[in-house]
Amino acid sequence: MSKILVIDDERAIRRALREILEFEEYEVEEAENGKEGLDKAKSGSYDIIFCDIKMPELDGMEVLDGLLAEKIDSPVIMISGHGNIETAVQAIKKGAFDFIEKPLDLNRILVTIRNAKDKTVLIEEKKVLKKTVKSFKGSSIIGETDGIIQIKEMIEKVAPSDARVLVTGENGTGKELVARSLHDNSERKEMPFIEVNCAAIPSELIESELFGHEKGAFTSAVKQKKGKFELASGGTLFLDEIGDMSASAQAKVLRALQENVIQRVGGEKDIKVNARIVAATNKDLRKEIEAGNFREDLYHRLAVILMHVPSLNDRRDDIPILAEHFMTLVCAEHGIARKSFDTKALDELQKTNWTGNIRELRNIVERLIILSGSVITESDVKAFSNPRS
Repeated sequence: MSKILVIDDERAIRRALREILEFEEYEVEEAENGKEGLDKAKSGSYDIIFCDIKMPELDGMEVLDGLLAEKIDSPVIMISGHGNIETAVQAIKKGAFDFIEKPLDLNRILVTIRNAKDKTVLIEEKKVLKKTVKSFKGSSIIGETDGIIQIKEMIEKVAPSDARVLVTGENGTGKELVARSLHDNSERKEMPFIEVNCAAIPSELIESELFGHEKGAFTSAVKQKKGKFELASGGTLFLDEIGDMSASAQAKVLRALQENVIQRVGGEKDIKVNARIVAATNKDLRKEIEAGNFREDLYHRLAVILMHVPSLNDRRDDIPILAEHFMTLVCAEHGIARKSFDTKALDELQKTNWTGNIRELRNIVERLIILSGSVITESDVKAFSNPRS
C-alpha cells in the first residue's frame, strides 16, 4: 500500500484529501504545518508528498527546499489556493513534481498521483540499475591472492594523490580496471575518465587523437577537434599500451607532462591542461629504452608509481572467485537463470594455462554458460574450454 504525506495548515483540506486517498486505498499521514511536515518526511518514508504553499512555521517553498537538501526522492505535489503561473513555475523549477490549485479536483489529484507513482518506480529502477552497473562494470577488483591484495592496498594509498602511475602486466590481466579504480577512488572521480589505446591508433593519427587539431591542419580536418588531453582535463587520462606510441608523439606527451600545456595539430596556441596520467603497457619499457624505441625521460615522468598486475597463471587461487563473478555477470547480461560450477569443474579451470588471462577466463565462462547444462561439470570444461584442441 502506497504511503502519502499531506502537509497543510487547513484541517478541512487535510480531511478532504484523506477521504479521497483512503477511498483509493492509500495510507495517509498528516502534518498541520511546514515544520512538522518536514520532520515527518525526514524520519519516515513516503511514496508521495502533498504540500501547501501558504503555511505557518515554514511555507511550502521552504519545505520543498528542505526536502531537496535532505535528498528525499518522494515526488512533491504543491497545492495552493493562491496559485498563479509564476508560483507554479517556481515550484516546478525548484523540483516539485506538479502544482495543483485549490479547490482540489478529484480527477486531477488521481491522475497526478498515478504519474507521480510512475516516476517513483523509475527512480527506484534507476537506483537498482546504478548498483548493478557498479557491481558488474565498476571498479571493484576481484581476488584474494597476495598479488591482488597488494594491488588493492596500493590503489588505496595512491588514488587520493595526483601521482602518475605506470601499470604493467600481460594482455588481459586487468590493467584498465586498475586505472579505473585509481580514478574512481580519487578526488577526480566526478570528472571524465578518458582512455586512449595507443596501439590501436595509426601513428599518423595519434597526435591528433591526443592533442586535437585545428580546422585545415590536414586534408580530413574539416573542423576543429579537441584531443584527449583536453577532454580529460580535471579528470584522468589513461594511456593504454603506451609502449607502442610513436617517437614524435612521445616527445609531445613529455612536454605536456612537464609543462601541463599542449598544442593542437596545426595550431600555435598553448592550451593549459590538468589531467592525471595513468599509463599501461605489456612491454618491458626498460628493454624498449635500450633498443631506442622509448624515451627514458618520458619513462621517468610516467613511472612515479609502478604497479604490476600479476598474470592469471600467477594467481590461480583466485580462479574460483573470478569464475563465480563472471557467472553472475554473464547470466545477468543474457537474461538467463544462474548456473553453477561443480568442484571438479573449478579444479579443471585452475589447471588451465591462461595465456589470455582474465579476458580469456571471462570468454570461456560465457561459452560454458551457453553450451552447458544447469551445472557446469569437469567434462564440460574439458570439452568447451579449449576449442583449438
